[in-house]
This record gives sequence, structure tokens and C-alpha cells, in this order.
Amino acid sequence: MAVVNILLVEDDDVDVMAVKRAFRDLKIANPLYQARDGLEALDMLRGTGGHEPLPRPYVILLDLNMPRMGGLEFLDEVRKDPELHRSVVFVMTTSADERDRVSAYDKNVSGYVLKHSPGRSFLDAVSMLEHFWRVVELPDVQ
Repeated sequence: MAVVNILLVEDDDVDVMAVKRAFRDLKIANPLYQARDGLEALDMLRGTGGHEPLPRPYVILLDLNMPRMGGLEFLDEVRKDPELHRSVVFVMTTSADERDRVSAYDKNVSGYVLKHSPGRSFLDAVSMLEHFWRVVELPDVQ
């Protein structure tokens, strides 16, 4: 089974630290890459802008509210790109807005997770994501 690389598309340093802490607490050792917005994430996925292409297979953890290119715009670009359209994307956001949730699912996300839910639910969500990429067969070619 191939190692699943994780691309965290997140501009908030506090949220990045929370994800890293959750990975550490849950003993998740998958390689974790970070892009600060949708444009940088596209460069990392495509191997442009001075970036090597992100090794496949991968799962994208996507924030919605970012500078330059937000999450929904990023999803539009990914879904229309023949090289990237099969990418597995989970939204991890603070937005509980039903319109954002519907828009994300309309763009074929695999799940929508609220980052700042009370209690252990964030750790539970990260644990669920880890189980997903361990169990599900992901595409590792275009």
C-alpha cells in the first residue's frame, strides 16, 4: 500500500498548528505538505511555480477562506483540470454556512469538516480522515 501524502491548504498558522498537533496526538505519520492558498496549492499539485509535483496518492485538506484564491475557486480549478479532477478533497473550515457546504459538495468534495467544533470532534474528524485514506483505494495516476 502506497503512503498517502496530505496537502493542507490553509493560511492560518494557528489552524496549521492544530492540524499538526492532531496528527501528532493521533500518531499519524503521513507526509504533510502545506500551501497557504489555492494558487500555491495548484502549483504544488501541478509541479509549477518552482514546486515539485506532489507525489500521488494524496488527499487534500482544504480551507475555504484564504487570500488570493479561496477554497471554492480552487475546487473549480481542480475539477476542470484533466490532470487533477480526480483529486480527493475534504473541506476543513470554520464556515458553518449552508451555502458554503452545498457549494463544496456540488464540487464533489469527499467531506465537509468544521475545524472549531466543541469537544473532541476535531480530533475525531482527523481520526476519521486517517481511517479514510488507510481503507479507501485512492488513484495514484492521472
